[in-house]
Amino acid sequence: MTSRDSASSEITPAVLLRAYACGIFPMAESADDPTLFWVEPELRGVIPLDGFRIASRLARTVRSDAFRVTVNTAFKATISGCAAPQAGREDTWINKRIRDLYGGLHALGHCHSVEVWQDDDLVGGLYGVSLGRAFFGESMFHRVRDASKVALVHLVARLIAGGFELLDTQYVTEHLKSFGAVEISRRRYTALLDKSLAGEPADFLRLPAEQPIAGTRALEIIATRQ
Repeated sequence: MTSRDSASSEITPAVLLRAYACGIFPMAESADDPTLFWVEPELRGVIPLDGFRIASRLARTVRSDAFRVTVNTAFKATISGCAAPQAGREDTWINKRIRDLYGGLHALGHCHSVEVWQDDDLVGGLYGVSLGRAFFGESMFHRVRDASKVALVHLVARLIAGGFELLDTQYVTEHLKSFGAVEISRRRYTALLDKSLAGEPADFLRLPAEQPIAGTRALEIIATRQ
């Protein structure tokens, strides 16, 4: 279900958080379209944190620490990477209003980025919204093979360590299915969301952000939930 927002200029980071708490999120038709619309999918994509799957080849890449992984050190560059055209994706839904709104959430501590580096080059990453014990994945990108996958592995390790219960992917793609993503009904999603918003919130920064964790440590944390 989608609904056009006739007063998109009135959307603020605080309004955006309330929308996420209700199970809806904004999108734009394209990067050049200044308007936003609200989306509430009939079927919602989630990755169960106790069912996260990592292919053996990817696990070897993560374990090798061929990439350096950081958190919240290059948020604007990460969202720009997600907005840029990629092979098979000539346009994205990330327009200037999306960048500004999620930049505001980042300043409030409710939006985070995971960055993947090769030497001094940002080669992949992802960003998403943290609320209660739920994390809403927004977008990811890669410029080098496996870079976004490594970001996702490190994200999941951080979510498990921080006490999160729900990893929302919005939709399910073949790529996300390989990690264990499934589609659930709106009713089931709402129940999971309500549960994750009640009680003590999770801590995205329980693993220190200022010091990257090793790939082996990330895999060990994930193994505790499998």
